[in-house]
Amino acid sequence: MTERKVVIPGEVLAKGEEYLPGENTEKRNGEIVSIRFGLAEESNNLVKVIPLSGVYHPRKGNVVIGKVENLTFNGWVIDIDTTENAFLSLAEVPRYVNKNNLKEVLDMGDMVVAKIYDSNKKSIDLTLKGRGFGKIEEGMIMKINSNKVPRIIGKEGSMINLIKDETKCNITVGQNGIVWILGDKVEDELLAKKIVLFITEKSYINGLTEEVKKWIEKERKK
Repeated sequence: MTERKVVIPGEVLAKGEEYLPGENTEKRNGEIVSIRFGLAEESNNLVKVIPLSGVYHPRKGNVVIGKVENLTFNGWVIDIDTTENAFLSLAEVPRYVNKNNLKEVLDMGDMVVAKIYDSNKKSIDLTLKGRGFGKIEEGMIMKINSNKVPRIIGKEGSMINLIKDETKCNITVGQNGIVWILGDKVEDELLAKKIVLFITEKSYINGLTEEVKKWIEKERKK
């Protein structure tokens, strides 16, 4: 398998003992088989599938973007587009918080960039400790399928860096499929949004980076 291709569950991706099953694949009778609909790729004999559909499954260490749904006596309930809401406790905010006025930090409806520091069947716990986390004050928010996030980021960040270079925007991509775009001009933010949408629509094709570059050139000529 020398290039990415769209595969379906049950499809054989590679044969031979030298191949190892990666994410969303499994080994059956010496063959690597896909267990998800998505893009298959092989690197150093490790075969994996990047999903193109499905729901977001929270994992420890994921950066997510969410909306404040409720305030409690010891923190905030955050909607991160999962079946269960996440929780941000006072202890995970890197500043002094007046327990009697949590709204000073985050209020109902506020958007926030956070990190999942623990996730299990009972709860999803968030933290704001670390660089780049906190309340979103300005810019543009958009939602994409969380399974398209790897395509937006690209190998070693190649795609997201291309978007940033072309639009001069700061872009934060939550693993839960919510994207925050912040630029000096609204026009820059709108271009970044268009590029992200183009990538999600064309996520199944090979040579996507080159297609994105061509598309950007056409947009600039309009």
